[in-house]
Amino acid sequence: MGRERENMAYAEKTSISVARTKADIEELIQKAGAGQFVSGFKEDMAVIGFSLSDRQIRFVLPLPNKQDKIFWYTPERRNKRSEEQAYAAWEQACRSRWRALYLIIKAKLEAVESGISTVEREFFYDVVLPDGKTIGEWMAPQLETAYQTGTMPPMLPML
Repeated sequence: MGRERENMAYAEKTSISVARTKADIEELIQKAGAGQFVSGFKEDMAVIGFSLSDRQIRFVLPLPNKQDKIFWYTPERRNKRSEEQAYAAWEQACRSRWRALYLIIKAKLEAVESGISTVEREFFYDVVLPDGKTIGEWMAPQLETAYQTGTMPPMLPML
């Protein structure tokens, strides 16, 4: 069981629908005092956004590719699945990812509510800046450059 357990994703076998999980997330953030909530999706990703403590927060959830062979072939004998079976396997993977997102948000909000942390600390990477990027999207290239060059970006880049 040890090795098999290592490869299992969180909520891998959950029966909770994506719609129910979205509703659960919305309920969590409403209880935390959120002023807005929005969700949407396109082929390979889902997005949720909400406002909390005068900050706009956005999570992008990568969705599995429906054409990935892990959905079209059984893991044991590599037998080809029917279209319905492949869709069911893909849908299960989506449910698992959504439950993982729910768990992350729940843990962050619990840390804030219990006084262990703050909204800014827990959601820092996902706070939306005025240009529409998140702090994480804005800072990641700068962090990479700092590690590659061993130098910090200038405090006042315009000088």
